[in-house]
Amino acid sequence: MISPEQAGVIIMLVGIYGLMTKRNPVKLVLSVNVASLGLVLFFVGLAYSPGKDVPIMPTEPVDPLPATLMLTTLVVDVAITSLALAMIMRMRRENQWFP
Repeated sequence: MISPEQAGVIIMLVGIYGLMTKRNPVKLVLSVNVASLGLVLFFVGLAYSPGKDVPIMPTEPVDPLPATLMLTTLVVDVAITSLALAMIMRMRRENQWFP
């Protein structure tokens, strides 16, 4: 069975492949998102500890820092994606981009 770390690396490689092979700006933005989600999966898989409790009044807690950082990464990724897509729409409206 494939581990979450391996799946994250594979998904990152798919995103990087999309960045190298596509010329359409929307597909480039989506490739960046795929690579970012692969990175999040990789780090969440690394932080997984079987048999540990949630960090609210636990006896043996799991470290909440990786999950917190990955949640922040997802929020920043959504903001960057919306900004990039808005810029692409603006460039197409002004006929500055001819893919």
